[in-house]
Amino acid sequence: MSINKEEVIHIAKLSSINLSNEEVSKYAKDLEEILEFANIINNINTDDVRETIATNGAYNVFRKDEIKQIISKEELLKNAPSKEEGMFRIPKVIN
Repeated sequence: MSINKEEVIHIAKLSSINLSNEEVSKYAKDLEEILEFANIINNINTDDVRETIATNGAYNVFRKDEIKQIISKEELLKNAPSKEEGMFRIPKVIN
């Protein structure tokens, strides 16, 4: 598939990217190669290939959620530059 310089300039404009003339030529060639490869992949016959979700058979290997008290609330609040009613007090950020 052929990509011309005008298409590259249009894509760059949509992406808010400024390209030099050399870059336009380079990216036109790069995009052409990408589209050629995508076309090759599109034309692969996958009729006899089964769908796969995973390759190793592992299923639901998540650890069990456990609540653990690592640091007490009081210890955490010791580091607060400002606190109020048992919570961190932060400066107002929205008017």
